[in-house]
Amino acid sequence: QVQLVESGGGLVQAGGSLILSCAASGRTFSSYTMGWFRQAPGKEREFVAGITGTGSQTAYVTSVSGRFTVSRDNAKNTVYLQMNSLEPEDTAIYYCATTDSAWTAFSWGQGTQVTVSS
Repeated sequence: QVQLVESGGGLVQAGGSLILSCAASGRTFSSYTMGWFRQAPGKEREFVAGITGTGSQTAYVTSVSGRFTVSRDNAKNTVYLQMNSLEPEDTAIYYCATTDSAWTAFSWGQGTQVTVSS
């Protein structure tokens, strides 16, 4: 089973940017579709962005489309989430996960906190 470790979270002012990273173990990383999810206090975990194994296809929830970019480097077993124009509503714990083609998650990382101040 793949192990996932997120990093890059922190405190940022509204309008700022952060880059999250998710490092994966294993030799078959390029075969995994990967997703980023987030969970805000008192809310359910939601899908944010996803990317196929080759990186040829990506998907985003409407609320982040145009502000967030998901990418991956299969040589480094790492998937990224570039977050620009951050809003207080983006405050959440962000998780990466392996997913199926419908973005249903299988294996989760431990999460990284993102806090956006107004």
